Amino acid sequence: MSSLRPGNPACYNPLTMSQPRKKIIFSAMQATGRLHLGNLEGALRNWVRLQDEYELYAGIVDLHSLTTTFDDTSEVLENVREAAIDYLAAGLDPDKTAIVIQSWVPAHAELHTLLSMITPVGWLERVPTYKEKREQLHIANPSYGLLGYPVLMAADILVYRADVVPVGRDQVPHLELTREIARRFNHLYGNILPEPQSLLTEFALLPGLDGRKMSKSYDNCIYLSDSPDDVRRKVPDMFTDPTKLRKNDPGHPDQCPVYAYHLAYSPDTAPEVKADCEAGKLGCVDHKRQLADILIEAMTSYWERRAAIAADPDRLDAVLQDGARRARDKTAETMDLVWKAMKLR
Repeated sequence: MSSLRPGNPACYNPLTMSQPRKKIIFSAMQATGRLHLGNLEGALRNWVRLQDEYELYAGIVDLHSLTTTFDDTSEVLENVREAAIDYLAAGLDPDKTAIVIQSWVPAHAELHTLLSMITPVGWLERVPTYKEKREQLHIANPSYGLLGYPVLMAADILVYRADVVPVGRDQVPHLELTREIARRFNHLYGNILPEPQSLLTEFALLPGLDGRKMSKSYDNCIYLSDSPDDVRRKVPDMFTDPTKLRKNDPGHPDQCPVYAYHLAYSPDTAPEVKADCEAGKLGCVDHKRQLADILIEAMTSYWERRAAIAADPDRLDAVLQDGARRARDKTAETMDLVWKAMKLR
């Protein structure tokens, strides 16, 4: 019989020993419009998997949305609530995950202000998305908010002293700026803010219905709040392989948005569909009809959960209030360390 005396690794006394600290994640989405299938596959499903292993703060960053919607904020609050409904419908458990509305936690803005004082403008001007947003949205006179977007993003992450941030491979360079800002702060004031590591996630990359990047600003999405009728209306208008002009023409499925969705939502039937398309046996109209059925079947249980959550606004309010309380408690610890390190308190 093995000895279970103190000091033996097999001995666990909850009064004297504590569980290892869970690593912390902060990840978020903007409140610039309704969430879509790309958000579900690219982030939400991954968050649901991570919430058992990590201390997860799932943000809805309404302040970020003001960088492009400052002239009309009438829909921001509604977008926030719709996003929260989608978070819950996707499977985030509010007992495990704090769902955080950014503007309800003042420490986000406080740390952003302090970090903006030490971040060189040149760092921000080199961020590729700054130029891309200016060009895509035709912004002639960009605000500081748009230029300083990465600083606010860094504050969002660092104010929780997050250990890791889940990102796709194309997002790793964006996280590096957060790490640089943390390094600069720590060099100036002491080792307070940990440099978050990237947690690479692999997911189905869904194109927009028009073949471009899926984006709320392009309105080329199937939204999580869409109905079966919306899906049946949108799918027939999807772009397909431009070289397949007639039903019997051989197709190139790897260049076709319809096939990308089919592969994501019915991988078992995708090889047969691909072979039939390449052989000219499957026309685009028939394929789109199949895809609409596949998407509706895949999303039906999600839509049912979503409807139930939306029908109980009091519960939603309670979840958001509790998430804000937990986030304020966590971020207050960080800001106490930051203010003292900067000798401002």
